[in-house]
Amino acid sequence: MPYPINPDRSIPWNGLPDLPISEELYRNVDVYEALANAKAALARLQGRSIAIPNQAVLINTISLQEAKASSAIENIFTTDDELYKAFSEQKLSELSGSAKEVLRYREALWFGHSFLKDSDRFSEDYFRVVYQEIYQTTDGIRPPFVQTHIRQGGSGPNAGKPVYTPPRGSGVIEAKLSNLVNFLNDDEKCPIDPILKMAIGHYQFEAIHPFRDGNGRTGRIFNINYLTYKELLDYPILFLSRYILDNREDYYSSLMGVSQRGDWLTWLKFMLKAVETTSILTYNKINDILNTKDAIRQVIIHDTAITRPELLVNAIFTQPYTRVKHLTDQRLYAENTAKKYLTQLVDLGVLERRIIQGNHYYLNLELYRILAE
Repeated sequence: MPYPINPDRSIPWNGLPDLPISEELYRNVDVYEALANAKAALARLQGRSIAIPNQAVLINTISLQEAKASSAIENIFTTDDELYKAFSEQKLSELSGSAKEVLRYREALWFGHSFLKDSDRFSEDYFRVVYQEIYQTTDGIRPPFVQTHIRQGGSGPNAGKPVYTPPRGSGVIEAKLSNLVNFLNDDEKCPIDPILKMAIGHYQFEAIHPFRDGNGRTGRIFNINYLTYKELLDYPILFLSRYILDNREDYYSSLMGVSQRGDWLTWLKFMLKAVETTSILTYNKINDILNTKDAIRQVIIHDTAITRPELLVNAIFTQPYTRVKHLTDQRLYAENTAKKYLTQLVDLGVLERRIIQGNHYYLNLELYRILAE
């Protein structure tokens, strides 16, 4: 049975089909081959990440890059320097501009992760609170009077024309979200592999488009949160938005392909390839970070008299920029000792001292390089 398509892109698609979709729309050799590759790559990443004694290395660095990439998809750009400096200050309320928006995304990613651990199931509230965390708003599901359209971008002859109009009307969005939540929670009636279920759920959420804004970022946070909820990852560290950013046109055309042509295969293969590719990318970054961390630890042990070198190395790999106060706040060293040790690492070429607005920052050059690749 073919998937119903959106007959008129300029009017609300209240006929968006409920989930689950028909099995014939995803039971395909190419899809299952892509699924096998995605599962293998994700399992290898999970196996590597759980063996790391200092999880803060991943929690702070990889998820920050995911936040940056996902925000860039929405044309919210910040440099690595701006982002890492802002993160090192740990005062989100005092920030402004793009760096603050990226850090809000990261906070929302972890907020959603914690929300699901506490509630142990998906709900309409999950999507709402993630959206509210991103925007720091009390706004909820868009009211029926909001005239939301997804329009053609660019400057060509079709620029500004609707390419999709999401559902609208009293109780319509709520009913669609309720169906999505039931699909995500009920593995008995909907026994679909969780990675496939994530891809299907992501499309459905974007098609519902329940909020005035921020649906893209909320949907990408859902992707990562769903994988951790299904225990395919312990922490939300998959760099999934990197693939979407690098293949943005394919991402949007694949989404539109479902509503305009009923083409689920292209969409599912895109998302499965995204999981496979970014699992490999994240795995390699983790290995690079850990190998570099160990090499620097060996240099410190052999070339300095620094005490508790393991603690110092852990501290400078928790985030790219380190300040003296980070070491003293953690009670690793007294202030003068912290200054002395960080200066020694500058002399060794491990760190680079930067003075920004009168404050001294110490940049971990190798961690910065690995994350930027």
